[in-house]
Amino acid sequence: MPDSPLFTAAAVAVIVLAIAVVVGVGLKVMRSFRDLGTDAERATYNTLHAASRAGQHLRGGLQPAGAAKASKQLRVLLGCDALAITDTDSVLAWDGAAEELRPSLMRLAEEVLATGRTAVVTHAGQGPTAKAEHGNHGFSAVIAPIRAGSRVVGSVAALAPAAGAGLVRATSEVADWIAAQLELTELEASRTLLMEAEVRALRAQISPHFIYNSLNAIASFINTDPARARELVVEFADFTRYSFRRHGDFTTVAEELRCIDRYLLLERARFGERVQVSLRIAPEVLSTVIPFLSLQPLVENAVRHGLEAKEGPGHITICANDSGAFAEVTIEDDGVGMDPEHLRSVLAGHTDGDHVGLRNVDARLRQVYGDEHGLVIETAPGEGTLITMRVPKSQPDHDA
Repeated sequence: MPDSPLFTAAAVAVIVLAIAVVVGVGLKVMRSFRDLGTDAERATYNTLHAASRAGQHLRGGLQPAGAAKASKQLRVLLGCDALAITDTDSVLAWDGAAEELRPSLMRLAEEVLATGRTAVVTHAGQGPTAKAEHGNHGFSAVIAPIRAGSRVVGSVAALAPAAGAGLVRATSEVADWIAAQLELTELEASRTLLMEAEVRALRAQISPHFIYNSLNAIASFINTDPARARELVVEFADFTRYSFRRHGDFTTVAEELRCIDRYLLLERARFGERVQVSLRIAPEVLSTVIPFLSLQPLVENAVRHGLEAKEGPGHITICANDSGAFAEVTIEDDGVGMDPEHLRSVLAGHTDGDHVGLRNVDARLRQVYGDEHGLVIETAPGEGTLITMRVPKSQPDHDA
């Protein structure tokens, strides 16, 4: 029966259970809210989070797409009704209300862009005023310049019904913050250009060794074996065509191995059977991108500084292995080796004209991938030399 004691007791139990669940959820929410910290800590977190997200969108410079995304975060940061970002010619982004004022913003920003001074203006463009006057739309705009060094490259405009001193200061700080992000972007671009220039300079230092060794090999056969000399000229042409190519600072392991094969053919013309080579190459690393002319100079170092001074034949072993996220290439010779202290001096650039290829390759790897990816060299007098190079297999920013 609906009014039986058993039914009543069950209904009460359900109600009590529901209340317990609601109380439990409420306590959990309150506890999570307390875990966020004080109001000041939450406000600090929200400010830093908004600035961090906006900064990510400005990494490409003052561009419409990035400015549009950053403006959403910056408007929340300022708490204004609308926020706009301009360059010196046009409005790049507008977020929030009163977008009908967008066509007149550049006229309002003229004096700010010309003088580099923050101003408060009405939407009707009556010029800077000490106290904001509301126009038909009831908005005043705080417009602050974005500077790059001594140049004004754009502006930030915060629109609100009233532009108090707090909004003026905050908008100026946001404009300075955007300027700092743009300076970081320019610094990164300059760093990239400098690195590319240094890589090209290092290539220029390595190239004369190719020419010198190859021409010597060819010259040795001109009188005694003209047919062999002609064959070597063809190899030399292919070799130099690869060495002086203009279409990039990166290549693949496969291309570099082909270059090494031509180099060794020319060196065998000089040394005959004194130079013996073994290769162990994992097929999966052949497509790995590496800096242009980074393996051949290591093989050249093994021939010139390891085997040339050794009596009798010498052996070079070239291995390329898959090592997880990295491709690991080793070049080992059983030549005369070198003193580790002298090697440190060479790599530090304190010894001119000695092992220049070794030093240049080490410098290029560190420039491109960081110091942790420099050459690892094991050597000792009379014990040969083992050189290890590790590069990431995934390099989306580098094209071969």
